[in-house]
Order: sequence, then structure tokens, then C-alpha cells
Amino acid sequence: MGHPPRRCVPAASLVAALVLLTTAAAAQTGGGEGLSPTLANIKRAHVVRLGYRESSPPFSFLDQANRPIGYSLELCEAIVDEIGVEVDDANLKIEYVKVTSDDRIPAVVQNKIDLECGSTTANAERSKQVAFSPLIFVAGTKLMVPKASTVAGAADLKGKTVVVTKGTTNEQAMHAVDRKFALGLNIITSPDHEQSYQMLVDQKADAFATDDILLYGLIARHRAQDKFRVTGEYLSYDPYGIMFRKGEPQLAAVVERTFRKLGSNRDLVPLYNKWFVWRLPTGEKLNVAISPQLEEAFKVLNDSEGTSN
Repeated sequence: MGHPPRRCVPAASLVAALVLLTTAAAAQTGGGEGLSPTLANIKRAHVVRLGYRESSPPFSFLDQANRPIGYSLELCEAIVDEIGVEVDDANLKIEYVKVTSDDRIPAVVQNKIDLECGSTTANAERSKQVAFSPLIFVAGTKLMVPKASTVAGAADLKGKTVVVTKGTTNEQAMHAVDRKFALGLNIITSPDHEQSYQMLVDQKADAFATDDILLYGLIARHRAQDKFRVTGEYLSYDPYGIMFRKGEPQLAAVVERTFRKLGSNRDLVPLYNKWFVWRLPTGEKLNVAISPQLEEAFKVLNDSEGTSN
């Protein structure tokens, strides 16, 4: 999307879904003299803090030099550009702050980060605590199993051990499946997707359950196509969004405006292709074409920008 390079401050260590994810931009304050709390803090500090994930390719992960990169981060950088316009500061710096699936929501709520740029499902329960951008991806819970495994779906997991990443919707989905089908699962957790993957590698689990796109990303990143496969029906529906603080209509309006501009400039599909279809900066290639739901959601953003001008 051609953003100018920024000097970074190192940090310590589908249209229905679109309705859920679209923020309350209509209630924006109109950009009067005062700024909302987050925008005021950013203007004072000249810094926007972006929460990133270490192992959620291609959304948010580390390159060979341990720098945070990814689709979600690039979307967040576009939001930073728009925040700069809103607070009249064209030289905002970015501070990258590592978060996990377990602490990402508290990090937003407790003002430790300004935007969470990962692979986060936007749902009604989470929307009680935080706000979400328009839709950026549609995923769902599936299973990663060894190539030689006889597991083809949830029903084949009876009495088996399944690893999930702590604090994810996938954890909830597997407990729901366990109760519904009386599978007697041994559901274990690990702190992040990389550790969950490693549990499967070390044969400490029979399956790893998370969003299908993240499973494909991990298999590609580890070049493990000959070792593992993704299988089963969808066990949950997970629309992704960028997360930020709730109750700040002015910030919500900035986020919404960013996505409308990206939609109107037709930047969203090329950006998607950069991270999901073409070869990644780290060498892998996912080759996952855009879904009809997401393509329609992007088209709605384009149309909404056209009608708002």
C-alpha cells in the first residue's frame, strides 16, 4: 500500500459479519476541538502502540530479523496514517508490543496497546469489552493432525488429546464439541500457536484445533506439508477484525474511514493477495484465494465510500 517507512520504537519483549464488525462511526463526535482519550494520548506521545502476535502467519508474525510483519499489521499501519491526519501529526512513530491470545483483550482494555493487529475473532461476547474494525478475514476452527492419523473430523477424536491455544474462540469451540458429542476429550492449552504446534510435533496431542488459515500458515512456515494435514468440518465461524478500545466514537470513525478509503482505492484485494496468495517475505506461499464473503465485504466498503462522498 506504499506507506512511508517509519522509525520504530522497540517494545518490550460475509456481509452479515460486516454488520457485526462495522464500528459505530455514525456516532462520531465530528472531530471538534477535543480528542477522544486514545487519540489525545497518541497526540501527546507522538506514538501509536500496535499489539502483534509472534506466530499467526500471515496476519501477524516475525520475519527472519525478528521484526513484526503481516496482513493485520499492514492494515494497522494504514489506520496509523489516518490517525496522523486526525491528530494533525504526520510523523507518528509506531511501537510494536507483543501480545498473546490470552492477554490481547486486557492489553486493549488496560490501555497497554492502541490497536491489536493479529488474528482476532470479533464476536458479540468480545464486543462487550472492545471494539472491532470492519471485517478483515473469515476463518473457522478445524483440526491439524499427523498425515498418518485416522482422524477425519471431530467424531474421530473420542478419548483423544486436543491442544488449543489459551484464550481463543477455538478453545471454547472444542469444549462445546466435547459436550455436544460426549467425546471425553482431553483438552490441553498452550500460550500461543507456535507452542500448540510444537505439542503436536512432540506427540503430546493427537490434534491441534485452531482457525484453518492459521493451521495452513504454520504448516507452510515449517514446510511440514509431508508431516501434517488440516481436516474436518468447520467447528466454529470466526470473522476477524482489528481490535481497539470501546466507547471512543472518534477513534471508531478513524478506523472506519481508513477501511472506506482502502476500499475506494481498491487496495484491499491486492493487499490480501500480497499476504495470502503471493510468496511471503519469509519465503512461504499459502496460495489461499479470497473467499466470496470477504470479497463481498470489501465491495461493500468500496460502495459505502462512494455513497458517502
